Amino acid sequence: MITKEIYIEDLIKEVPGAVAFLMERGIKCIACGEPIWGTLEDAAKEKGFSDAEIDRIVQELNQLSGEQAS
Repeated sequence: MITKEIYIEDLIKEVPGAVAFLMERGIKCIACGEPIWGTLEDAAKEKGFSDAEIDRIVQELNQLSGEQAS
């Protein structure tokens, strides 16, 4: 299960589709070589996301994770 405390690098290993998901939301441009240190929450807050928005992102990533596992 993905939480907001997951490290970005661990998230990408667990859910490869998260790269595009995050890029679409402007959180990280991993393909562009932006550093991927820190947690999902840190990265989202850095881009100005609220706690509620971060919770929604976590829910969506968990859905994406389930879809990729199928």
